Order: sequence, then structure tokens, then C-alpha cells
Amino acid sequence: MGGADGSAPAHGSGVVGSVDRRRWLALAVVMTAAFMDLVDVTIVNIAIPSMERDLGASFGAIQWITAGYALAFAAGLITGGRLGDIHGRKRLFLIGITGFTIASALCGFAVSPEMLVGSRLLQGAMAAMMVPQVLAIIHVTFPAEERGKVFGMFGAIVGLGAVSGPLLGALLTQWDLFGLAWRPIFLINLPVGIAGVLLGRRFITESRAPKALKLDLVGVVLVTTALLMLIYPLTRGRELGWPLWGYLCMAASLVVMAGLVAYERRKTRKDGSPLVELSLFKVKSFAAGIAVQLTFGVALGIFFLVWTLYMQIGLGWSPLRAGLTGVPFSIAVSVAAGLSVQKLVPRFGRAVLQAGALTMIAGLLLYIWEAGRYGLEIHSWQMALPLTVMGLGMGLIVAPLTDAVLSGVPREHSGSASGLINTTQQMGNALGLGLVSVVFFAVVDERIAAGGPGGPGAAFADGFQHALWWVVAVLAVIFAVMFALPARARERAEAAAGAEGIEGAGAAEAPGAAEAPGKAEGVGSAL
Repeated sequence: MGGADGSAPAHGSGVVGSVDRRRWLALAVVMTAAFMDLVDVTIVNIAIPSMERDLGASFGAIQWITAGYALAFAAGLITGGRLGDIHGRKRLFLIGITGFTIASALCGFAVSPEMLVGSRLLQGAMAAMMVPQVLAIIHVTFPAEERGKVFGMFGAIVGLGAVSGPLLGALLTQWDLFGLAWRPIFLINLPVGIAGVLLGRRFITESRAPKALKLDLVGVVLVTTALLMLIYPLTRGRELGWPLWGYLCMAASLVVMAGLVAYERRKTRKDGSPLVELSLFKVKSFAAGIAVQLTFGVALGIFFLVWTLYMQIGLGWSPLRAGLTGVPFSIAVSVAAGLSVQKLVPRFGRAVLQAGALTMIAGLLLYIWEAGRYGLEIHSWQMALPLTVMGLGMGLIVAPLTDAVLSGVPREHSGSASGLINTTQQMGNALGLGLVSVVFFAVVDERIAAGGPGGPGAAFADGFQHALWWVVAVLAVIFAVMFALPARARERAEAAAGAEGIEGAGAAEAPGAAEAPGKAEGVGSAL
């Protein structure tokens, strides 16, 4: 790698990555950073009671501690991706992971709710600089024939991070290390972040867009405003009683988004440096994959929150027991993610993704049946089967989806595309979280008001089953949307190779992985 620090010349070519054996060390660094972000999204929820007692935080402050991260993260993702295209993905990754580590320290040593809220906002903003570079670095570092395997590994990390966050948070909080209560859930990021900075400087190859780009400041303002107007009312709506201004704000976000599209088209014609590269949506795999990802985010946003509330409040389980219950799900996701990309998608193409959706539906139906049959007497081991089936289905989707969305994207726009992928996931999750008030809490409140047998626990169990039926419906929609994806990956990969030539910087795709729909940075953030 060309420089003294181990970096290569800044360009978009994949030649360096194809011959440099140290690219696998670079992969370990960026995947560890992605895992750290995924865990940090979910680890906080488990420790909320401890934070509330220790800091004397109000309910509103607690809402901001959890929602502030997601707001700052979603609002900055597209900008972070574009900054990586312009100034170098390695540089932005190192800035992001350094800032994320500092913000984690500030969270861990917070002495007031206000300091913790501010530190979480900073943490989310730094994650928005770091996370888009992960997929972009993978895209430009690995040759086409290796990319499918790498995205399979990434999908496994996503699945592991999604479920291990609550478990790790439960363990760290319960252990009360050095009398620090909840603080280790943030401080654990310090050694990981420092190692990531040192190793990233040495092993990650620098890359940026081959042609000069400028940061679209107007686009930054418009996309940030639109996302905040959509996500803020969703995250605070139930607490505030769903005021009218929240609905007006969400409706106005669509107007701002339409203005963004019009401006970005004008910006493209003017100097070719838009914040959102609208031409990406002309790539069928990208457009269809984004649609699947948005809908999938909604399903996961509903399920994971409702599942946590059902176990900890409805069934009265401890955080540790709830976290351990999710282990079969995590293992199943990781196994299926690697298998789908490396073995199944090259042979069966789009059918693997659709099989994943149907498998998740089967797991949900089994879960609904068990929750109804066993009621409040259900045990963790009885949940293992439906969670394993659901995990297998999710693994068949989440790993190939990442490769599908990026497979046809030119390398000079990989950072922008990565930002769009993560932003879409955050939007889907936020919509799902907002819908929880409708599909879950509406049923819970109605059952409690009616004063039926079983008390609040039975009300939560009923709300859980009702919400799962909504998730089944969303997954059925996902199954239908997947028909918009090309049926077989190999055919498109060969067509792209013929069109772009051997040196096709962005469209060259891994055989068998090019059209396999499937992130999510997600999930992690899904939570």
C-alpha cells in the first residue's frame, strides 16, 4: 500500500485491494467498528432504569438519550458518505471512529442527564461519519470475485450485533464493574475504538471519487431537515400524546424531500456534485434493494421493540434472561447469512431472498401460536424454535441485500450509496418504531382499560401477538416487492462485465452475488 502509513494512492481502482493480502486486516477493522456501532444502538435500552436512578433523569431526558443517537445518526449518514467520496473514505472513517470513541468516553463519564444527552448526539453524529465508509471501503478494497463472501461475513456481523447488544448491556449492568453501574456500556468502546484507529491507519487503503466533487451544502440542509421532520415526531409522538404539529411536521417532510429531489437534479446539471446521486436509482438492483430495505426496516423496528417490551414488562423477565433468550436468533442469523451469500444465492438467485421472507413469516406464525397457547407461563426454551426459524429467514435476506444494493454502483459513488443504504434503514426502523404505538400500545391500553383477567401482563401478551400479525403483513409485502429484483445474479454480472470492460470500476460484480438482494447496518441500528 503506497504510503508510509500503509495507505495506497487515493483512487477508485480495485487493483490494489486485489493484490494486497492485508485487506483482510482492514476488513476486520471496519467490521469491528460496524459491530461497535450496532451494539451501541441497542445496548442502552437495557441500562435505562440504572441511568434513571443514578442521574435522576426525567422521562423526557431518557427519551432523548435513546432517540438523540438515532436522530443525529440518520440525519448525518448521507452527508458522511459524500464527505468520504470527496475527502477520502479512510480519512473520514478515522475521523468518525476517533470522534465516536471520544463521545463514548463523555457518555461514560457523564455527570448529568444533559451531558449524557449531548454526548449521545455527538456519538450519533460521529457514527454517521464512520458507518457509511465501512461498506464503501469494502466495495473499493475487494475484487468482484471476493465481494460476495465479504458481504456474507458482514451480514453475519449485522446479525450478531443486533442481538448481542441487549445481552452485553444486561451483563455489564448486572456485573456493576468497579461500582460504575451502567457506565461500562459506553466505556467498553474505548479500547475497541483506540485499536480501530491505530490499526485503521496502518491497514486501510485510502480511496475517494476519481473526479473532483464538492460538498452540496444546500443538499445537506435539505436532507437533514427532511429526516429530522420525519423522525423526531415518530420518536417523541407517543410521549407527547401525538399532537397535531407532529402529523403536520411529518407531512411537511415529504414536501421538503420533494424539494430536495428537484434541487439535486438541478445541482447535477450544474456541476455534477449533488449530495444524493439520483442516477443511482436508475440501477434496478439499487432501486429495488432500497425498497426492500426500507420495508424490511419497518418490520424489524416493530418486532425488536415489541419483543423486548413483551419479555421484560409483560412477562416480568430480567434483562439478562431476555438477552439470553435471543441467543438462538443471533446464531441462526449468523449461520444463514454466510450460507446464503456463499452457497445459495449463486445457485438460486432471488428465490433465496423470497425464501427468507417466507421463513421469517413461518417463525412469526409459530411465535404467535406459542404466545397464545402458553400465555404468561411461556419459557425461554419454548421461544427457541420460532426465534431460530426467524433468524434463519433474516440471515437469508440481510447478507445478500447489502451486496445487491451496492453491486451495480460505480465506485466513485459508493460512499454516497452507502449513506443512502444506512439512511433508508434508519428511516424504515423509525417508521416501525412509530407504528409500535398503533399496533402494540393501542391494544395494550385497551386491554388494561377493560380490566380483563391476567392484568397488565396479559395485556402485553395480547399486544405482542397483535403486533406480530402486522409484522407478518409487512413481510408479505417484502416478498412481493422482491419480484422487482432480477431473478438470477450471474446473468447481470456477466452483462455488467461486458458493458464496463475489465477495468469497470463500479459495475463489476461478484458472480452469484450481483443481484442477490439483501443491510443493515442494520439491524443494529434497527434497534
